[in-house]
Amino acid sequence: MSRPLVFAHRGASANAIENSLEAFDLALEMKADGIELDIQTTKDDIPIVIHDLNLRRLTGKNSLVSSLSLEEIKRLRVGKLFVRRFKGPRILTFDELLTWHKNHPVPLNVELKESFLDNEKALKTTIEKCKDIRDLHFSSFHSELLEKAKRFAPNIETALIATKYLNWDQLDQLTFIDTIHANKSRYYRERYLDACARQGKKCRFYNINGNEKYITSPHQAVIGWITDYPQMVREVQQKIQDY
Repeated sequence: MSRPLVFAHRGASANAIENSLEAFDLALEMKADGIELDIQTTKDDIPIVIHDLNLRRLTGKNSLVSSLSLEEIKRLRVGKLFVRRFKGPRILTFDELLTWHKNHPVPLNVELKESFLDNEKALKTTIEKCKDIRDLHFSSFHSELLEKAKRFAPNIETALIATKYLNWDQLDQLTFIDTIHANKSRYYRERYLDACARQGKKCRFYNINGNEKYITSPHQAVIGWITDYPQMVREVQQKIQDY
């Protein structure tokens, strides 16, 4: 079995501004196999690379992404208060991210966020522009988004992020879901892992920090780790390979 791939959560977000090109470049320098990122959609149906629906935490502007146009959002800078005022980066569009990806063709984990729930037009356009990209999968807490994604592009991988409402014994009924993403603290348990394996689903786990014992001997259902610390996780994996 090949080792689970290491995805840098929002890029190397422990060392750079999350979801920025700097964070993505740094993640690759840290030997991450792939990038995890988040996308929301603007008022004018343009997908942008940002986690929060409300822009306040990263930009200081107390507005929803979905209430502003791309032009309005591009005026903002992200980062800590004094940094963003003078030299914080602009928020990336998803198209800008895909242009970067052409020169860095690594696996992408693209999380569809809540602003797509009421914007099927933006969802369809986003899915269709990715349907021929190798090693890209869409994840979401919202199963309805993934069901539509699978309908728009049947060959694209979909990953449902587990919540307490997920019935692990009925995963096979989720025919539009290929993979389960789960919080390691709650769900890295034999019963959940075995349920995935039994029903033909794979798993990726997030909040990995590099000191988990099971990184060295992962369950057969595990195909990926999602982490703020890609260098630490890769170093653990490399020690096992060298041994």
